[in-house]
Amino acid sequence: MALVLATDDTGGAEIFASLQGEGPSAGMPVAFVRLSRCNLACTWCDTAYTWHFEGDNRPHRDGVTFDRKANQVTLEVADVAARIAALGQKRLVITGGEPLLQAGKLAELLELLPDMTVEIETNGTVAAPARLDIRVDQYNVSPKLAHSGNDAELALIPERLDAYATDPRAFFKFVIANPDDVEEVLTLQRRYRFRPGHVYLMAEGTDSATLRGRQAWLSELCLQHGFRMSDRLHIHLYGDTRGT
Repeated sequence: MALVLATDDTGGAEIFASLQGEGPSAGMPVAFVRLSRCNLACTWCDTAYTWHFEGDNRPHRDGVTFDRKANQVTLEVADVAARIAALGQKRLVITGGEPLLQAGKLAELLELLPDMTVEIETNGTVAAPARLDIRVDQYNVSPKLAHSGNDAELALIPERLDAYATDPRAFFKFVIANPDDVEEVLTLQRRYRFRPGHVYLMAEGTDSATLRGRQAWLSELCLQHGFRMSDRLHIHLYGDTRGT
C-alpha cells in the first residue's frame, strides 16, 4: 500500500524533523509527515499546495493553483515508516491537507512505528477507523469557521464534533482572523461543550508581523473567555516555508 504525500521545495516527500509550532505540544521536538489532498478549501490555507491543483476552481486568496505531479509524491508505507524512524524522534505529527482521507494506509504506517507517540492534525470532518484510532495519542482538531470560505454543512459536521468533544485526546484549535470570529467559537463551545483547557485560539497569518498584530487583541479575548492562545512558532523561526 502507498501514501500520497506533499512535496518539499526540492520535490521530495515532506517528511522532516522540527519543533511543533502550534497547539498543546508547541515547542516539542517531533517528526512531521505531511500528506496531500483535502476535502475542504480554506481561502487562507497556507498549505494550498496539498489540494489547490490546476483545474480546481475553489477560491483561494492567492489565486495560485499548483501542478499536481510536482506537488505530490507516492511512497510505499514501509518507505515512509523508514524515513520517519531515521529522523530519530519519539513523537510523530501527521498533518496535511486532511490526513484522515488516507486513514487505512495511516493505520498500516503506525503499526510499523509502534513506539512513537502520535498526533494527528485534522479539520474534524472525518472519523478515524478503529485500527487507526487505537494508535492515536492526540487529535489536534481545527474546525473551520465561516471566514475560511467553506460551507458550514461541509466544515462543521455535528456527529464528528460531538465525538471529538467527548474524546479526552482531542484539542480544538480555531484559526482567528478578526475579533468577530471568536463569537462563532463561543457558539460552538455552547453547542458542543468542549472540555475546559482543550480550546486554543490561533491568529491567522503567515508572517510574524501579522501574527503579533492580531495576537495583541486575541490575547485579551482569550483572557476574557478563558481560552488558551496558540502561537505559530515555526513562522517566527523559519517563515512560511515547506518542510519546517
